[in-house]
Amino acid sequence: MSSVAELVNRLSTAPGREGRLTHLEHLPPREADVVDWPGWASPTVIEAFRARGIERPWRHQVVAADAAVSGAHVALSTGTASGKSLAYQLPALSRILEARGERGQRGATVLYIAPTKALAQDQLARVEALGVDVRVTTHDGDASREQREWTRAFGEYVLTNPDMLHRSMLPGHTRWASFWRSLSYVVIDECHHYRGVFGAHVAHVLRRLRRVAASYGASPTFILASATVAEPEVTGRRLTGLDVVPVTRDGSPRGRLTLGLWQPPLTAFAGENGAPLRRAASSETADLLTDLVVSGVRTLAFVRSRVGVEQVALTAQQHLAEVDPALPSRVAAYRGGYLPEERREIEQAIRSGALWGVAATNALELGIDVTGLDAVLIAGYPGTRAALWQQVGRAGRGAQDALGILVARDDPLDTYLVTHPEALLGQPVEATVFDPSNPYVLGPHLCAAAQELPITTVDFELFGSTTPDVLAQLTAAGVLRHRPRGWFWTDHRRAADLVDIRGTDGGNVQLIEGSSGRVVGTVDIGRAHSTAHTGAVYVHMGETWVVSSLDLGDRVAVMEQASPPYSTTAREVTEISIVAEREHQGWSDCRLSWGDVDVSHQVVSFLKRRVPSGEIIGEEPLDLPVRTLRTSAVWWTVPEGVLEAAGLEQADLPGSAHAAEHCSIGLLPLFATCDRWDIGGVSTAVHPDTGQLTVFVYDGQPGGAGFAERGFRAAREWLGATLETIEACECDEGCPSCIQSPKCGNGNNPLDKAGAARLLRALLSAY
Repeated sequence: MSSVAELVNRLSTAPGREGRLTHLEHLPPREADVVDWPGWASPTVIEAFRARGIERPWRHQVVAADAAVSGAHVALSTGTASGKSLAYQLPALSRILEARGERGQRGATVLYIAPTKALAQDQLARVEALGVDVRVTTHDGDASREQREWTRAFGEYVLTNPDMLHRSMLPGHTRWASFWRSLSYVVIDECHHYRGVFGAHVAHVLRRLRRVAASYGASPTFILASATVAEPEVTGRRLTGLDVVPVTRDGSPRGRLTLGLWQPPLTAFAGENGAPLRRAASSETADLLTDLVVSGVRTLAFVRSRVGVEQVALTAQQHLAEVDPALPSRVAAYRGGYLPEERREIEQAIRSGALWGVAATNALELGIDVTGLDAVLIAGYPGTRAALWQQVGRAGRGAQDALGILVARDDPLDTYLVTHPEALLGQPVEATVFDPSNPYVLGPHLCAAAQELPITTVDFELFGSTTPDVLAQLTAAGVLRHRPRGWFWTDHRRAADLVDIRGTDGGNVQLIEGSSGRVVGTVDIGRAHSTAHTGAVYVHMGETWVVSSLDLGDRVAVMEQASPPYSTTAREVTEISIVAEREHQGWSDCRLSWGDVDVSHQVVSFLKRRVPSGEIIGEEPLDLPVRTLRTSAVWWTVPEGVLEAAGLEQADLPGSAHAAEHCSIGLLPLFATCDRWDIGGVSTAVHPDTGQLTVFVYDGQPGGAGFAERGFRAAREWLGATLETIEACECDEGCPSCIQSPKCGNGNNPLDKAGAARLLRALLSAY
């Protein structure tokens, strides 16, 4: 491999690429900080790690393990490839061996929880590879009936996921009695993935776990792990309800890391309303991947979608074939939807060096053990600084130097970051945002908890201060019955079935292949309007389908496999009304508020965009019903006098507010751990509830997910970044990099770029 400096120079100065590299950051190397094995650790476990080449552990591994053995709950947040697995495996495996009875009976158990089945399977392979005599197994949807029975009776180190814990282990806790009675440790891996409504659900699943374990006399120690979580003690407490000791000082070695920020150029293609379009991040990434492979640089390219992964790999292979017919076989795609044996084969080819280039979804972000990479390309900001560093950390494992390049997509957030590196680099990773008090989340979990064990007043502290009010509502609705001994589940249904821990929109639509009648998959009914409507291009398990019909009454979408040269984006119109203001700030004559709102949505049409350019080639109308949502929002108002002083005339206001709304939605993910598709917005020159120009940004989940509140808390910084993005964009009248939105229900019209800048300057000057 050439030096990183030579590589960057070659990539950025190639003909036609001048000016695309907007920033280069160099992170210095770090020496290893090793210590002795702790005296309490099992000699058998120590020898197993030594046999794997770990002669002595790094300091952070022992600090975390020592704390856990002492009974403290721990949140370990150190870099990718810093050996976090050892920090929890050492105390867990030692405890299992120590507690064994004379006949090898199960004396201690460990529960490992991962956000995905794939990560649990990867961890299973790692524990098995140690060769320690413990009974380790997975408990997930793929496990056979015989395996589940064996796990309940004999499993000591059990690996599962939140959904299986919620639907199987907790409702059926009596069949797991001996497991719960012996529970010593609960490991929560990749804990930064538990955010938004999903995070709130998992927080209550973990509280139910604590409650069930306590009923069998167990009080397990929790160990949380993540390469990238801010304020780990805060996240740990929010997830588990327990005080947690943070361990953040990383003792693992690291080579020199060079991170480049890269912005694709504007093209001759025109988008909506004639706006200029930038070259697609996936196309730019395919070119960079080609150049790196030609140079013999082992490279991993992260691409957000499964279709994008295939496109990047195929394009790179086509380019490489022009250089050397032997090179295309050195590049492959890696994504969900492949068979397990196919994924394992690709992972082995990466480790062995047979593959020099891989295009992947974030399946390779979640702890899959891949070493020896030289460079990482990231096609589009992955949504958080946490995910960025998680992905960049896949290169330069050990003490080798590495290169990372973030290739910006054509949207406000990516554009802001590659032109404002100070907002990305040298900043702490984001705090994990979720709200366990959301009544739409808490209520179903209280039902599930009541079916597991009657709820008593002792549980109020566990589930939070809003528990009494939510219990009263559930009792009034007749699903719970209040008796002197507590609250009991009275319904004939399984309470766990009321909860979809990855969504709360109220059920699923089945996706059916029209030609065969087979069920291909499901989509949340709340998202079906925008993703599985008639005419939608739907990507499922790496395959592309076109929806021929959507029947919301029967909850069925009929579709057929196809390969259209376009993607689709739904358009929806939205109205909003204020229910209650929780808090506000007076910004001189302007006002910033956060509170509860009612939102009504109707999908009215969809756009067809040419792949991969993004050029709009058509729009088709839809006739779908209105949906309503009660959620939380942040909003700001500007009175008429401030608008006049800013030189904004009445005719300017709709386009100015609309443009400011779009760009602020695009920038909120920089301050709240969310995606722009998790939030929505409404703007109006005069809103009936305020009587003034008002811009709303709201959470897209019932009850809210905490994103709007985070926007309220960070409003000055958030809206300041919005203004900077609009003013710095090189377009004349607005484009996808600043004020245009891919999900706008009004066809991105009206939009007034200059007016939005004046409006935001007037608002911020009042701060």
